[in-house]
Amino acid sequence: PELLPPVDGVIAQKTEELVGPYELHDFFLYYMLRFGFAPDKIYRMACGALSGENPKSETDVIFDKATILRWLKVFYRRFFSQQFKRSCLPDGPKVGSVSVSPRGDLRMPSDASARIWLETLKALGEEQVQGQGG
Repeated sequence: PELLPPVDGVIAQKTEELVGPYELHDFFLYYMLRFGFAPDKIYRMACGALSGENPKSETDVIFDKATILRWLKVFYRRFFSQQFKRSCLPDGPKVGSVSVSPRGDLRMPSDASARIWLETLKALGEEQVQGQGG
């Protein structure tokens, strides 16, 4: 989101409240762009890596499966709906092995729809609810 100016010296905008925890957002973005994984695979990987089922240390960030799925849906909806902003980016350097620049690695139309990806995630949410009931 665009940055809002501070109000009375206090930051008025908390980006993570809109896009979700950065740990999840970075995880989703990396596996979507770097490896082209489908949403259901990214969800299952995030559950295995970030759900606390297999903690590596006491400092590991832990999210429950419902939280992971919630923010993954937000990620896909926002990634697709905000493509038009990336389409009008000025030329810039590429840092790392993946770029979201339309003049670099990402070839995505600015009017792309997230419908297919969100339907996959909706089905995952329904599986999750059924798994809790039975």
